[in-house]
Amino acid sequence: MKTTVELPDDLLVAAKKHAVDSRSTLRALIERGLRRELREAGSRRAQRQPGIRWVTVDGGVPPGVDLNDRLSLGEWIRRNR
Repeated sequence: MKTTVELPDDLLVAAKKHAVDSRSTLRALIERGLRRELREAGSRRAQRQPGIRWVTVDGGVPPGVDLNDRLSLGEWIRRNR
């Protein structure tokens, strides 16, 4: 399929030089670059961490537990395992 793409002059000149140096065509260079970009974008999507899945239960905070006091909260957790 044919299409028209506007590129900065310096990028096009560098791409043409690279194509000649690698004994390739500008078309082949652009095609390889697009395929690589799309492949990497797909793998980046697959590597994303899943979002946090919050689990909630009824009941609230146990009596005597202060959520602002990390030390006493840690002690309460150890006692009630």
